[in-house]
Amino acid sequence: MRGLVKNLRHALMPPVPEAIRDQFTILRARRVESQSPTMYVMLLATTPTAAWAGSADLHWGIKYGMPALLAVLCVLGLIENIVSRSRHLSLRRARLIVKKTASVSGWVGVMCSSWAVINWLASPPENHASFAMIIAMGALATAYCLSAIRFAAILNLVIGVVPISALMLASGRPGQVAAATSLVLATMILVRFIMQGHTMLIDLLQLQHQTRDLANTDPLTGLANRRALDEEIAASLRKGDGTSPFKLVLLDLDGFKPVNDRYGHAFGDKLLRSVAERLRETVGNGGLVVRQGGDEFAVLIPADSPLNDLPVADRLLIALVRPHMIDGVPVSVGASVGVAQWPQDGADADALFDFADRALYQAKAEAHGGNAAPPAEPALRA
Repeated sequence: MRGLVKNLRHALMPPVPEAIRDQFTILRARRVESQSPTMYVMLLATTPTAAWAGSADLHWGIKYGMPALLAVLCVLGLIENIVSRSRHLSLRRARLIVKKTASVSGWVGVMCSSWAVINWLASPPENHASFAMIIAMGALATAYCLSAIRFAAILNLVIGVVPISALMLASGRPGQVAAATSLVLATMILVRFIMQGHTMLIDLLQLQHQTRDLANTDPLTGLANRRALDEEIAASLRKGDGTSPFKLVLLDLDGFKPVNDRYGHAFGDKLLRSVAERLRETVGNGGLVVRQGGDEFAVLIPADSPLNDLPVADRLLIALVRPHMIDGVPVSVGASVGVAQWPQDGADADALFDFADRALYQAKAEAHGGNAAPPAEPALRA
């Protein structure tokens, strides 16, 4: 039974793909923050007339108390919204906003729907239409303002429309039955609108995610490209406090050009893909492997990576020692590596690249019998 309910829920409300879930949550929270004031103002404007239209036979606590409580909640909501929009929207706060809005709107919907039903039952038939109109317009407008939160919007429609529509249909009066039918149809149209908007938003975010992946991916090897590397270094610099260093490793293949000239570019491309796979297997989840272009690669080791405490340059070079089998031909290529560590070797990205470049070319010079002074960080060659 539980599995059936779960499958039915997934069919009616498919979950958000994990790749865009965080971005989707933040976007929903932003939309709620921008649309909530309209909802609060709309509900606040209806409270005086709702209290005035309440049944005279009801206790004043219900006739005036519930509209007054709604007005207070709207004022508090407006104040909270103003304060909230002035703060940075983190993922944690975005989740809290979505969860809190869904919960509060549901309880407010229950309160408003209960008020309308109680007044309907206590009023003469000629006054019934006014309560149906008040709750229907409130539920429809609230659902529209909460359309970014699919569950909360549909929940408010169900809470607001179903009870009053059931009373209208059960009345047996042709006018009320016709009005209830129209209200139900309008609600179904709005639900359809909310579901389509939800789907379109997911499709848009997925397209953006795919476009961003394509822009940050090397098409030949599937590794990240230089643009992605620059973005990750910038993010590491923003988060860095000087006590958690990260490393930039530059790697340049030696002997790749003769192989490319002898066997052709298609063969060379396969060799680059094989090198990329070796580097990816060696680094794993401990860093970002990048192809900068040609036969130049890079690895960014973040501050929290376990590779920071290991001789990462040695590990990369050892991974490339074994010959690559390309189209049945064993091929060996060497490599030179230069390492720069933040903040010791450079305070910004340019300084880190400059230090790692000098370390790399020092390794090449030493391999060819050069006499340049050794750099501060390891400069290795396989």
